[in-house]
Amino acid sequence: MDLSKIESDLINEIQLNPIEAKAFLLVTTKGKMDVSQIASELGIPYDDALTVAQSLVILGGFIEMTKTTFEAMHPRFTAVNMYRKMCSREHIEFKKNLIVDNIGVALERPYDDARTRTK
Repeated sequence: MDLSKIESDLINEIQLNPIEAKAFLLVTTKGKMDVSQIASELGIPYDDALTVAQSLVILGGFIEMTKTTFEAMHPRFTAVNMYRKMCSREHIEFKKNLIVDNIGVALERPYDDARTRTK
């Protein structure tokens, strides 16, 4: 799986900024995370990680579990949901987008694997 291609698609098709795309991919592929983990993994300040995670809640990418813990929803649902919200914000007609659909398909297995692994 080419995460850089998926990251590019998130930026180009869903209009996430680069750090939002990286954070979305991180939590989707690794599982529920605290803001301090997100900050550490992405090499960004805690406050920036919190802002990005909260932004992804608004954009439809994350669920806020606590004030500082975030989880991604299933990627097939999430990719289309974020695309739908972007279309609404940008006043673009929402229609089927194969690139967006493929984001969800590509992330489905790593999403499931991150949530079913034994610890």
